[in-house]
Amino acid sequence: MTTSEPQVSAERELCGLVNGLAQRIGEHVRVRAVKLGLTAAQGTALRELTGPMTMGELAERMSCEPSNATFVVDKLANQGLLERRPHPTDRRAKLLTLTPEGVALRDELLELLTQESPLAGLTQQEQCQLHDLLQRAVAPR
Repeated sequence: MTTSEPQVSAERELCGLVNGLAQRIGEHVRVRAVKLGLTAAQGTALRELTGPMTMGELAERMSCEPSNATFVVDKLANQGLLERRPHPTDRRAKLLTLTPEGVALRDELLELLTQESPLAGLTQQEQCQLHDLLQRAVAPR
């Protein structure tokens, strides 16, 4: 069975839209992070550090390799924004934890990220629908 040309075209267009949104969100994070003296990667890491987590968990949330996340975490640690603490159940792992300064900067970043967000044109209900659809699209089959 072959895929129809309209179906291929629709999927290509949808992929282009998702990619375009990802680029707009990335640029949005970069511009806001720079206002706080951070790189885009540092801004993404702070956004994703919702609580103590391992390097692997952070790398997954940042959609990057652990070695890249390590570089970003080193920079944040050198700035006094996060600490590596012993993992309570895994002696090989460390938990990344924001310092009080890191929490304050993260709060400031999150506030900046709400301003002129690429998703601001969507209602809360539309954002929830988009979330659900994207969640289904990326779920393993």
